[in-house]
Amino acid sequence: MEKKYITNEDLKKHNKSGDLWIAIQGKVYNVSDWIKTHPGGDTVILNLVGQDVTDAFIAFHPGTAWHHLEKLFTGYHIRDFEVSEVSRDYRRMAADFRKLGLFENKGHVTLYTLAFIAAMFAGVLYGVLGCTSLLAHQFAAALLGLLWIQSAYIGHDSGHYVIMTNKSYNKFAQLLSGNCLTGISIAWWKWTHNAHHIACNSLDYDPDLQHIPVFAVSTKFFNSITSRFYDRKLTFDPVARFLISYQHWTYYPVMCFGRINLFIQTFLLLFSKREFPDRALNFAGILVFWTWFPLLVSCLPNWPERFLFVFTSFTVTALQHIQFTLNHFAADVYVGPPTGSDWFEKQAAGTIDISCQSYMDWFFGGLQFQLEHHLFPRLPRCHLRKVSPVVQELCKKHNLPYRSISWWEANVWTIRTLRKAAYQARDVANPVVKNLVWEALNTHG
Repeated sequence: MEKKYITNEDLKKHNKSGDLWIAIQGKVYNVSDWIKTHPGGDTVILNLVGQDVTDAFIAFHPGTAWHHLEKLFTGYHIRDFEVSEVSRDYRRMAADFRKLGLFENKGHVTLYTLAFIAAMFAGVLYGVLGCTSLLAHQFAAALLGLLWIQSAYIGHDSGHYVIMTNKSYNKFAQLLSGNCLTGISIAWWKWTHNAHHIACNSLDYDPDLQHIPVFAVSTKFFNSITSRFYDRKLTFDPVARFLISYQHWTYYPVMCFGRINLFIQTFLLLFSKREFPDRALNFAGILVFWTWFPLLVSCLPNWPERFLFVFTSFTVTALQHIQFTLNHFAADVYVGPPTGSDWFEKQAAGTIDISCQSYMDWFFGGLQFQLEHHLFPRLPRCHLRKVSPVVQELCKKHNLPYRSISWWEANVWTIRTLRKAAYQARDVANPVVKNLVWEALNTHG
């Protein structure tokens, strides 16, 4: 049969509800109905609809997913189909990793981490129930914070690829590590995290940068932009202006209580009208957490110790919240929807790696290799260090940023970014003529 063609301009017109088309390797697919049951949610498709999404499709899907495309094929091909040199090299790299079996060889990281989590949970129970000293209770609280960090990594890994022997066990691992142990819904995580990966560091499409009124990584937030993820205006009002003016001072204290925000976000999703898979199971898992955690805290002898226990556990977990922001807050940002034609470029621009010795990989959960993870989210974390030199070479070849800095440097970069926006927020609030003292304090240090 003679091939039928449309242009990229024609493809862009199919971007409305009930008429959603995408292109993968020059072939056009109708995902209007498929979007309702897409395992990754509807947001990721809606953000890229009406354009070529080949690189994103390769990043997020196993080889078996290609077989499902044929039933969605419209019969059209893209006439002006072109592939950039960066995309060509990226696809070649992904194919090479697949041939080496890196996506399927998951190592023993999951087994070791689950065993570590079980041992830590036993230690927490013994510290609270079997000891009477304040020091032992504080050690148990710190251990619980470390448990939450490691459990979140299991939830993260299982959300990107199958870490267990089959999908049923994988879902169990998600609910156990997320809902039951940390009190954070895996459904909420998938919804926001997939959108973050697709629209990495887009101010209006990436939910991981939308922290008004507490934080603003860019002065573009001062224009009260609209969040396309939450579908609401991020209002830069006097309260936001005041809080952001001091965000470089409040950054670490806020991180210590960042977990409370995750609890709130979980309940907002669970009680919303938004449809998502396994609502009942997510509810049940959250109920498990809010049963054992308050009971455990109530076993402490008095309220001051209970408060201190919760505060210490939250503060230790803040290390992970800080890590997540270090990977993105000081990176490049942009306004607007993501585009499928510059997948590699956007991921490179919007991420920062944290350099560390290999013996610290367990602590960072592989996410210190942030660019590598964003380019290959299905790649097991045990391989991220191995592929890092290859990614660096590709970035160098195409003159793209590859930023790998120490934990200390990443903190300095992040505080510098927050401070810059804070001073500009103050300037908006007080547009008076600046004297030399103001210049010295706010411009030069």
